[in-house]
Amino acid sequence: MKSKQTLPILFAIMFLVMIGFGIIIPVLPFYAEEIGATPTQLGLLMAVYSIMQFLFAPIWGRISDRIGRKPVIMIGILGLSLSFFMMALSTELWMLFVARIIGGILSSANMPTVMAYVADVTSEENRGKGMGIIGAATGLGFIFGPAIGGVFSASSLQIPFYLAGGSSLITFFFVWFVLRESLPKDGKSEVSQKKPSLLAAFKGPNSILFILQLFITLSLAGLEATYAYFAAVTAGLESKQLGYIFMIMGFAQALIQGGLVGKLTKKYGEGFVIQLGIIISAIGFSLILFTNDFLTAAIFLSIFGIGNGLIRPGISSLLTKTSSAGHGSATGLLSSFDSLGRIIGPPLGGLLYSITIGFPYLAGMVLSIIALMFYQIYRVQTKHTHSTVKKR
Repeated sequence: MKSKQTLPILFAIMFLVMIGFGIIIPVLPFYAEEIGATPTQLGLLMAVYSIMQFLFAPIWGRISDRIGRKPVIMIGILGLSLSFFMMALSTELWMLFVARIIGGILSSANMPTVMAYVADVTSEENRGKGMGIIGAATGLGFIFGPAIGGVFSASSLQIPFYLAGGSSLITFFFVWFVLRESLPKDGKSEVSQKKPSLLAAFKGPNSILFILQLFITLSLAGLEATYAYFAAVTAGLESKQLGYIFMIMGFAQALIQGGLVGKLTKKYGEGFVIQLGIIISAIGFSLILFTNDFLTAAIFLSIFGIGNGLIRPGISSLLTKTSSAGHGSATGLLSSFDSLGRIIGPPLGGLLYSITIGFPYLAGMVLSIIALMFYQIYRVQTKHTHSTVKKR
């Protein structure tokens, strides 16, 4: 199967999935509050989704290695649609929690399986480009989704949930009729037939890449949780202006992921792209501390976003090239570490912000430096592993 034919299809799938996901983002807090959720319960409602993704993403990744990518992607998208419709019909808080839990369990199949699909259909040379395109689709979906949700929530808070459910259902049928299976006709990869353990991907130098991704997501989640308060205090920005700023950052990030990641990876390799991304992210964190108006907020946050946008495609590409556990197992475990960062990051960022408002961004700089050090350890260990293999 040629990647030129399938990458645009995968781009469309992830764009539609993330639009559906993004539609409910600005609405869910108000919807839950209307049903009777306290701020603590709202926090738990947000966290429970990431917890389910943390637990189930590696399982779905491994299942996709065994039965094929297409059925797992379809399960994930149908689960997302079901959870949105359940939320729209919720009249009690426990119903919202059930919907979020079901959504978290089933939709955790989407990202790792799509990334595994990209690894199946791309050459090692073009792997980074493929991962970058998926990152761009995700980012653009997050830009347009919340905007759509915000517009339609004006008439009713339930309408965005029905829209998200309908959008996901359309995506499900799109996958069913348009996407072809990327694994061999028997639906199994060579690795799956050996039945490696669930944590087989977390072995050797590759384990460092997962921890590196955790640090990157931790710092990002900490920023996302606190930036609205920070920008309000330092630059007097309101929610509408913040929406524009995040939109600008999202476009900059998508542009880099969709266009530059592939070229840089092909010319210099994933290692260069990952390190460049970490350095630019660290610079972005330091600049954010000097935010004083709309323009500086947009520029500094975009610099951070561009750096952050380089890292994930590079790590995904590198893991699928070097892991012996199967593409699905590797990307599933990576998604799990991503989710762990999103569980720990917001409360940690909030705690740091409560001490001093600049702390989450100073912490982001420190985590970026640690991540860069971790990559140097990965390089040394990889060289050592290769030299040991050659001697044998």
